[in-house]
Amino acid sequence: MSSQILAKQAEQLDPALRTRCEVWTRVMGYFRPVSAFNVGKQGEFAERLHFDEEHLRR
Repeated sequence: MSSQILAKQAEQLDPALRTRCEVWTRVMGYFRPVSAFNVGKQGEFAERLHFDEEHLRR
């Protein structure tokens, strides 16, 4: 095995040590956790497109 693959394996955490990452998003001027959205809003969040304004200005 290459040293890069061994390094990647060493970085992986034991599943018991992992914690759930909470994602927040801005809705109507304030922030809310996506986990608090109803099923429809979670679907809308998954369909959102992200863009880079700097890229559009060129």
